[in-house]
Amino acid sequence: MPLTPPAAHAEALRSLDRDPLLAAVIGSVVARSGYLPALEPAPDPFGRLVRSVAGQQLSVRAAATIYARLEAQLGEMTPPRLAGASGDELRAAGLSWAKVRTVQALAQASLEGQIDFAQLPALSDEAVISQLVTVPGIGRWTAEMFLMFGLARPDVFSFGDLALRRALERHYGAPDIWADAVAAWSPHRTLAARYLWASGNP
Repeated sequence: MPLTPPAAHAEALRSLDRDPLLAAVIGSVVARSGYLPALEPAPDPFGRLVRSVAGQQLSVRAAATIYARLEAQLGEMTPPRLAGASGDELRAAGLSWAKVRTVQALAQASLEGQIDFAQLPALSDEAVISQLVTVPGIGRWTAEMFLMFGLARPDVFSFGDLALRRALERHYGAPDIWADAVAAWSPHRTLAARYLWASGNP
């Protein structure tokens, strides 16, 4: 990770440093590993969302392995390729049957125009979430991960993420103060979440 903060993070880091507890978290991560790199919108938002589905309730490493197998089998992560694959093929790559149904429903939603991935960057965070959760098997957590890592949205925080809840408990204590603490990090909550994740991964 970078030894100096990315220029894109300068304002965000100054703002987040106003919270002494979060400043200590960031400082610890930086001292150990350097600054987190800036995020860029994914060049393939459809593939990024499929990857988020593959990663539901799995470690980052396991999710990456499964996605790599999917890419190897399909050749290209596109809605037609995914919709045309058999359930057995997708299952052989490591997806559960529930995730097979989800990714194929997602591919169908794209092919039918229910979700226009080219237009998602123009929508608000909540509008993106509202579209994505119409697909069976895609809930708010998956949509929030897509906002962060697919669209590089700067102000997203997922209270549904177990690792983030554990980090909040570790650094902030009782849940009754979490909402106020997180609200104070706006409009840079994505970066705060990333440092909280990094704090739990030495």
